Amino acid sequence: MIKQHATGIVLAMSIFITGIIVNPFNAFAQEFSWGFKKAQNEVPPEAGATFDQMLEKYGAVYKGKDDEKVMYLTFDCGYENGYTESILNTLKKEQIQATFFLTGHYLTSATPLVKRMVKEGHEIGNHSDKHPNMARLTEQQMLDEWKRFDQKLAELTDVERTVFARPPEGVFSEELLRVGQKAGYRHIFWSVAFKDWLRDKPQGWEYAYNNLMSQMHPGAIILMHTVSPDNAEALPRFIKDAKKKGYRFDSINNLVNDIPFVSNS
Repeated sequence: MIKQHATGIVLAMSIFITGIIVNPFNAFAQEFSWGFKKAQNEVPPEAGATFDQMLEKYGAVYKGKDDEKVMYLTFDCGYENGYTESILNTLKKEQIQATFFLTGHYLTSATPLVKRMVKEGHEIGNHSDKHPNMARLTEQQMLDEWKRFDQKLAELTDVERTVFARPPEGVFSEELLRVGQKAGYRHIFWSVAFKDWLRDKPQGWEYAYNNLMSQMHPGAIILMHTVSPDNAEALPRFIKDAKKKGYRFDSINNLVNDIPFVSNS
């Protein structure tokens, strides 16, 4: 099950340390939880210079250009709850390519939907096989999580491997970014998110719509979960009204084309 992402209020508009991991196999001890002060008035959020430099070093991204009214839709899927089909229908109607970050469980439990995602041109992202705290794994364990997922994906579809990764719960370390880059996985974080992962506590489409509209900004990478009806019902309205404000939607593929990334895989 997808657990809570750390997207609440954080101090100094920057990343904060959530713990020091005692791991003799890990050269980087600091564990981080992704968070930022939410965007307002269409002004992009900032993670802070230190973290910006870390992401740039390993080719990771959390937003696009702040002078182009372009947004990017991404969805995290750990299990199916009956609303992904509606989201796919909306994306197909609007001709928008999204990125779906899936777990190994989702691949095997919702295979028809995964195949539809691939068939309709959506990018599949690697959300790990078992959804662990990736920052507390050894390098080999990190690689095993990504590669087990890729193996399952290749067995079910014609996608040989993933190139985009997103850590469960937004918990990561510099070591995770380094190992991922070395193995050819580019980490994609986000700049727009809200509490939308509670499957049994829907709050209505207005809740999702208002969160999306209030946080929207040029270059936004939007994170949503597919387990609640709120997002499925709000998405058509959000896309329509975002377009009225002059925004368009593009793919993560196109976003990263101009961002340097060197893999040693």
